[in-house]
Amino acid sequence: MALDITGKIVQIMEPVKGTSKAGKDWVKQEFVVETQETYPKKICIGMMGDKTNELGKFRVEDTVKVSLNLESREYNGKWYTNVNAWRIEAASAATASAAPTDNFHADSEPSFTPDAGGSDDLPF
Repeated sequence: MALDITGKIVQIMEPVKGTSKAGKDWVKQEFVVETQETYPKKICIGMMGDKTNELGKFRVEDTVKVSLNLESREYNGKWYTNVNAWRIEAASAATASAAPTDNFHADSEPSFTPDAGGSDDLPF
């Protein structure tokens, strides 16, 4: 499940490093984002591997847009949920790229020209 969340970074934790059973090194870093809703929520999000370098570009109090995945897994009859980010960007850059590009203007009246032949394909 892929989601986008926009909010303010309220905490950045120290990176955690380790080695897997296969002998590969790994790094994980978590950070907390407070959403900008009527009732704000704090969400702890993790980044793995090279993605932790992207997090180094941001500081506490920065407003960011985070693209993330939710994933749950079962272990010994209990369920654990991970919130993993795969992209983080400044919210101002995210909103600028999401701006509509059509030529619609709210103050202009849409024009409608009825069909002269009177053919109507509507079933009702």
